[in-house]
Amino acid sequence: MADVVMPRLSDSMEEGTILKWLKQVGDEISVGDELVEIETDKANMAYESDVAGTLSEILANEGETLPIGAPIARVGDDVRGTSREAAGPVAAGGASGLTRPETPPSTPPAGDEAGAAATRTAPAEIPADGDGHRPKASPIARRIAKERGVELAGLEGSGPGGRIIKADVEKAKAEPTGAVGFEQATTQPPAAAPPAAVSEAPETAKGQVEHQDLSKTQQLIARRMAESKATAPHFYLRAVVDMSRAVEGRVKLKEGAVEGSVVPSFNDMVVKACALALREHPRANGAYRDGRFELYSRVNVGVAVAADDALVVPTVFDADKKGLRQIAQDSRELAGKVREGSITPPELSGATFTVSNLGMFGIESFSAVINPPQAAILAVGAIEQKPVARGGEITTAHLMKVDLACDHRILYGAPAAEFLARIRSLLEEPFSLAL
Repeated sequence: MADVVMPRLSDSMEEGTILKWLKQVGDEISVGDELVEIETDKANMAYESDVAGTLSEILANEGETLPIGAPIARVGDDVRGTSREAAGPVAAGGASGLTRPETPPSTPPAGDEAGAAATRTAPAEIPADGDGHRPKASPIARRIAKERGVELAGLEGSGPGGRIIKADVEKAKAEPTGAVGFEQATTQPPAAAPPAAVSEAPETAKGQVEHQDLSKTQQLIARRMAESKATAPHFYLRAVVDMSRAVEGRVKLKEGAVEGSVVPSFNDMVVKACALALREHPRANGAYRDGRFELYSRVNVGVAVAADDALVVPTVFDADKKGLRQIAQDSRELAGKVREGSITPPELSGATFTVSNLGMFGIESFSAVINPPQAAILAVGAIEQKPVARGGEITTAHLMKVDLACDHRILYGAPAAEFLARIRSLLEEPFSLAL
């Protein structure tokens, strides 16, 4: 019998939430089969089994959050049940002695029957349904129901096997405890009670207040951004890049492109320019950690992608060694995986620098927060055609504003200015990006 534990699916992951079991108890599993979908601090990912055999027991229910290394299932020949919750409260605590024989005795001893009945009885603090059983619900659904005063027995579950999940509770209206879904335990008719009023959030000067729980990804963003601003002394350098030749070059690339080929975007050009500049400025490609500098031999550029009300940063590895078309292809594949929810842990790790581009939204310029422990992040604005003075005459040029946020513990003013100037010169002479 082998335990399947909560895996570490990202370098910053501390716990994970079971979203959906992709295999059921009794299914045969091979190494590499997708076993369970897990919500991590970065994305929702399907975990591929690293063991083979029969899925004998599911220990973690959908919606349950567990720390890394905690057992979530067992693989072996002894099939025990659909989940620890379905097996009853004792099984949920980890006991393994509740496995019933395939052929139960025809006349069980009275003591055994009483013990079985006691096992099936739900704990006093958890409401029971009309049959005396504990309603099937995920832990997070129970927590939210308790906070909102919602009786689980009055809900219809939409999860596997009719289990009540978080969404079912959120759709329900709060009722006074004990008001719905229960049979009276006495033969006397219940005393008449006044109609229960639906509890609603009090009206405030701001109107009705709605509270929303953060996803794992949103929790990580909040924690890491607060950590970054609190611990990394940010300073900002701003520059204007003349993208006129880059615009002309991209037009030629589009004209010469064959059908179905990938045409590099301006952001791909920025990624390539940053990668070449990072190779020449090792401190910008490093990190300040535990009182010393970390300098990395590989140049891996993270590209910020917006998805599902969160920010995910997949990595273009060895961007300094790749051509523009390869960077363009990698970037599109990664962005597509982020939006489809199929991005993998290795594709979200290992970035040594980050590019964040809001130019497609018409944002002229902005300042970004460093993605710790990286030394810097480049914020890229929109390309706009504006009047400029050249050779004593007024003409127009395609200008793009960039903003470099730096961690002053590793990247100082003058070296950071040289680094940004190198990025600008590479973009203003875009043919050098093909080298």
